[in-house]
Amino acid sequence: MLSKLVENFSAASPSKQALLVTAAVGGATLTAVGAYYVKKRIDNTPPKQWRKVGEINEIFIYPVKSCAPIKVSRTICSSIGPRRNLLRDRIFMVTNEDGKWVTARQKPKMVLIQPSFDDDYERMTLSAPGMDDISIELKLLFDEPSVTGIVWNEPVPTVDCGDEVAHWFSTYLTDKPSGYRLRFYPLNKTSRKKSDEDTGALQDETSYMLFNTATVEDLNTRLEQQVTVLQFRPSFVVKGPPAYAEDNWRWVKIGNTVFKYVKPCLRCVFTNIDPDKGVSSSDGQPLKTLKGYRKIPHLGESPAFGIHLGLRKAGEVSLGDSVYYG
Repeated sequence: MLSKLVENFSAASPSKQALLVTAAVGGATLTAVGAYYVKKRIDNTPPKQWRKVGEINEIFIYPVKSCAPIKVSRTICSSIGPRRNLLRDRIFMVTNEDGKWVTARQKPKMVLIQPSFDDDYERMTLSAPGMDDISIELKLLFDEPSVTGIVWNEPVPTVDCGDEVAHWFSTYLTDKPSGYRLRFYPLNKTSRKKSDEDTGALQDETSYMLFNTATVEDLNTRLEQQVTVLQFRPSFVVKGPPAYAEDNWRWVKIGNTVFKYVKPCLRCVFTNIDPDKGVSSSDGQPLKTLKGYRKIPHLGESPAFGIHLGLRKAGEVSLGDSVYYG
């Protein structure tokens, strides 16, 4: 049969040969594209069976990237992260004058900046040691023009929050009247492609990160100076499973909200910043200890601690909700 096809092809005119080749290539391309979407659909289909492993012990939302979190008892899970009305995760970021993001890796005292919200979650107030409080009306920001900000070399649409709050951040971080700005992310979906649909608003990797209490407890048995969960800035902390059990969860269901495992959370020097003091440890801990037993060979020198998740079925998560994996 193959020889007959070759014979027919050879006997065809050059123009007909070109048409046959084009049709074959087009058919192969359509097959490849179809296979890609079928695989993607299968990969994003939750399992039919779930196993209960524990319950939600803590929920955190970090409205300003690299600053202190707000601990909540329940949250709505959206594609760009946990939220309560206009309290949304990593929806603000500090930048330099050029719009490039600045984190606590460069300015550890950022972790001492504490946001709070009014009862309607429409006004954010910022507090920091030695500074008067400053408030921002979030609804007004949606009427301001968009300017480009930069996160991990990716352009993102942002709104500048004005000179008054820029002066506040600059004074706190450098004792100078200028140098830093605060930017707001105005969209309800990601504008970034780094992790496809799972990259959030201004997050480093994905919209959600989870680990369990036993994982932190095991690490503390290896350290002289104890650490808390806030050293690792999770969205959700689970109580119940054994240490590092989350490494093997490829799907996570909390109540009726469903998440898919995206990647391990690889740790950097941010882990060494004390969330209560706003300074980095002088001995490189706990990152040094984590590197001794939590590195993944094909992922380089950064140790894994917790897992990044992508939302697959939106819903509400509350303290005490049962946690399942699949």
